[in-house]
Amino acid sequence: MSEMKPESDSVVIIPTYNEAENAAAIIDAVLSLPHRMDVLIVDDGSPDGTAAIVKGKMDEHPGRVHIIERKGKLGLGTAYIAGFKWAIANKYDYIFEMDADFSHNPQDLLRLYAACHDEGADVSIGSRYITGVNVVNWPMSRVLMSYFASKYVQIITRLPIHDTTAGFVCYRRKVLETIELDKIRFKGYAFQIEMKFTASMLGFKVTEVPIIFTNRVLGVSKMNSGIFSEAVFGVIKLKLSSLFKKNTRTA
Repeated sequence: MSEMKPESDSVVIIPTYNEAENAAAIIDAVLSLPHRMDVLIVDDGSPDGTAAIVKGKMDEHPGRVHIIERKGKLGLGTAYIAGFKWAIANKYDYIFEMDADFSHNPQDLLRLYAACHDEGADVSIGSRYITGVNVVNWPMSRVLMSYFASKYVQIITRLPIHDTTAGFVCYRRKVLETIELDKIRFKGYAFQIEMKFTASMLGFKVTEVPIIFTNRVLGVSKMNSGIFSEAVFGVIKLKLSSLFKKNTRTA
């Protein structure tokens, strides 16, 4: 029996840990978009009942909401890798990353989709910094940390990307099929840098779409100094290793 393609060409992967306040609302927001997009929640054993809320939405919207449940906090990068593999296996053509807390506006998913589907990008990034600093309700210290981290990454890697740590991204399936996902080494926010760097090194067309990033209203941020340190020091290793590795892909 041949594999069936999903009714939608798009799936939005949303990692969660203790997002009970946001889970139902973010799912509803994605499902209400005029272009059909399915949702995959990757939940890391949230003790607050996030998974139960998602399963309620699965009952409400059969075939449109899905969940991968993992035992414990295993890292943002591994959550997305698990989601990417699931999306590839289920034949989605456009695969999105998005936060659960509405810091990314679900309406902007349509703009990221258009950049890939209509304008020929292989990867489209919801960028906070391509037109200045478009961040709302962050403390200035965090704005500066994030902005200069992206500038630092640009300098080290020579990537022509303004928002290298962005977590709001659309990938064409062929990009994720080409990247050796099991060899992606970072688990925190450096994962976002490594994915963009690898896609660019493989010759895929990467574009940025300006967005406004709004700090979460409900729930607790998962950012910490260890995650940030991985991003800062990891890019040096990333750049050095790339000097000794030939990145090629087939057409």
